[in-house]
Formats: sequence, structure tokens, C-alpha cells
Amino acid sequence: MRNIALTLSYDGTNYHGWQFQPELPTVQGALSDAITAICGEPRRLTGCGRTDAGVHALTYCANFETDATIPADRLPYALNSRLPRDISVSAAADVPPDFNAILSCNRKEYVYKLYSGDVHDPFRHSYAYFYPRALDLDAIRRAAAHFVGTHDFAAVRSVGTVTRTSVRTVFHFDITQDADTTTFAVCADGFLYNMARALVGTLLYVSEGKIDADAIPALLESRNRTLAGPTMPPCGLYLNRVWY
Repeated sequence: MRNIALTLSYDGTNYHGWQFQPELPTVQGALSDAITAICGEPRRLTGCGRTDAGVHALTYCANFETDATIPADRLPYALNSRLPRDISVSAAADVPPDFNAILSCNRKEYVYKLYSGDVHDPFRHSYAYFYPRALDLDAIRRAAAHFVGTHDFAAVRSVGTVTRTSVRTVFHFDITQDADTTTFAVCADGFLYNMARALVGTLLYVSEGKIDADAIPALLESRNRTLAGPTMPPCGLYLNRVWY
């Protein structure tokens, strides 16, 4: 039995997230169908995370078990011939039996994109959030620095997924601006449900003066979701990098 790891990317606009759901289009469902057509039904198909409906992935990893003998370097071409145009496999490799796309991953980076302007761009509404206000980047960066480190992030997660602990380690939280686009990049050893989008929403509240930049430590200590900013829409969120 082979264990094969795939590197892929996808536009999440037309999908109800990664995880398979009966009667609904998902990335896992589409990939599983392609694998079944090429290799036979996979015994196991595991993704590196449960991206939500409308969330995109610039880099995503999945692994599956199969008895198929097709060489790994031919799999991307074969699978892409069966996948819809908004999902693309860029690489495949045989990996050790104990490799698991989610359990073996030790950190991930999400990016969130928003753009400003006088009017919204209809060609960008699925790929970035329209925010027609000036940003206080100094305050945003000062607040973001407080999120770096090991903290209890219960105040910036949505109720939904049960986890053993809400403590996570954030390795970096960078904010860059290019022309009319601002990119928030946060890297952590794991993310709670809607954590990345809630972090960005909280930073926008800081920019708007609704939360003081230096109040972030007290906000985290409170573990109170109502004190943080909103969960941003999924359109601007991308899984950007994964580490193994």
C-alpha cells in the first residue's frame, strides 16, 4: 500500500470548504472523485486543514493510500485531467506510511487580503474584501505584535469545533501594503475555528479606534469572544503555506 502526498491549490469560491459533505460540492469530494477515476477509490484521503466555504488555498497538502502503480510524477497530470479548473495538483510524492497531512504539519500560514478604493471591484469580490477606509497601519502592527507568542486564543475563535485546548503559538503576524491591497499574514502551529478571520477583524477594530492596540493582552486573557472584532468574510482568506 502506497501513501501519496499531493500539493494542490484551489479557488474556494464554488465549494463548501474542504471537508466532504453529502450533496454539497467540496474540494475533498472533487479530489476524491478524481483519485477514484485514476487510482481507484482511496482508502483514506486526508487534508492539512478544514478550510471553510469560500476560503482559498495557494498551497494545500493532502495524502491518500492506494494500491495503484502509476508513478507519482505522472499523478498531477492525470488528476488535473479529471479535476475542475478551479482545483490544480502541482506535485505528488510517495511518502512514509506514517505521514499524515494534518497530523504531520507543524505550522501553517494564512493570508487575508483586503483592498481599498472609491468603489468595489466586481472582479475581485470573491478574492479580497473591499474596505474603503484608510488604515492606521501603525496601530494595526502594534496590536498584531501582541498576538505573537503562545497564548490562549479563545477570544478570537467562533463556537463550533471542539478542541482539547485553545492555546496556540503564533510565530509571526505581518502586515504589508501594495498599491490598494493590504495583506495580513499570520503563521501559527495551528488555528482555531475562524481564528484567522477573527484576528483580522480585531485588527480592523483597532484601526477604527474601537479597540486599543495595547488592550490585546487583556482581551486574550479575558477569553471573551464578544470583546474582539468580527469574523471577516471568507473571500479574502487563503491558506498560503504549510510546513512539515
